[in-house]
Amino acid sequence: MAERDVLILGGYGNFGKRIAQGLSRRGVRVVIAGRDAGKAEALAAALPGARAARIDIRDGLDAALRDLRPAVVVHTCGPYQGSNYAVAHACLDAGCHYIDLADARDFVRDFSGLDDAARAAGVTLISGASTVPGLSSAVVAHFLPQFARLDALDFGISPGQKAERGLATTRAILSYAGRPLRPYAGHAKAYGWQALRRQAYPVMGRRWLADCEIPDLDLLPSAYGLSDIRFGAGLELAPLHLGLWAASWLRRLGVPLPLEALAGPLLRISDACNAFGSDVGGMHMILRGEGVDGRPLEKRWFIVAEAGDGPQIPCVPAILLARRLYEKDPGLRTGAYPCVGLTRLKDYLDALKPFAIRAF
Repeated sequence: MAERDVLILGGYGNFGKRIAQGLSRRGVRVVIAGRDAGKAEALAAALPGARAARIDIRDGLDAALRDLRPAVVVHTCGPYQGSNYAVAHACLDAGCHYIDLADARDFVRDFSGLDDAARAAGVTLISGASTVPGLSSAVVAHFLPQFARLDALDFGISPGQKAERGLATTRAILSYAGRPLRPYAGHAKAYGWQALRRQAYPVMGRRWLADCEIPDLDLLPSAYGLSDIRFGAGLELAPLHLGLWAASWLRRLGVPLPLEALAGPLLRISDACNAFGSDVGGMHMILRGEGVDGRPLEKRWFIVAEAGDGPQIPCVPAILLARRLYEKDPGLRTGAYPCVGLTRLKDYLDALKPFAIRAF
């Protein structure tokens, strides 16, 4: 399939354009696709050998896949909360590989339900090829040999205020703010954007965090035997973070706030505050358990992005995996499964070397 292209749905969006650029730098031919033909053509013109296509995933995707015959489809058109697997099914029917950047807990957790169909079709379908669980599982796998037993994982993400933000990500967070989250390891009761706390980071200082719903809450305890897991996300500017926290309480108390419908205006308000923030963001991971010597062990790992390069981090799994599928890497089996343990931490960090990003 190496003679065929990688089709990127939402290819000129916040993550799609970075994936297209990353694949192009690696000699992979890409097709930039989306509903706005002008934007797709503008980006394609800047990338060697790239093409553009106007595609609406809700109308005419099957026909587009038959015409374009891509080797791999990278689906970046979120939000995935409440979405179905129509794009993955279209790829099954077309006989092409599929990767998405889904961060929706149910979407990624249940994705393996397509495994039998994918095996029968001889294709690989991967969901959640993003920071979580792509990078988070790579970090756990890296440190795991030092543990006789890994008990707990506390991790979180805090982007810089000036880093480019996508509407889909904003809608996803607003969809569960103040709503109960399904119980997960060590937490029988949790609510979106609550459990307010602060975390210290290298370079960044202390940042506010609050509970968010991500696939890792189900996937990592199952994969690594965790008895406790906690994930938080935050906004750099305290007034914005605490304002959303207050709104989450109103919703929790029964006030019918249409937060998802306000995603666009709220994103514009956030962007208007960029002058008060920085371009520095990062992620932390704290692993706790019993070391191989039988003593308590804690490992702390941080990654910090400066110069607004934070959005490069979630793009790495899709870039690396799409290239491997494009080049027919036998190390990726056929079937449908989440992006857990598919990328080594060294490979992940190597892909980020061109950017102002450091691990600690």
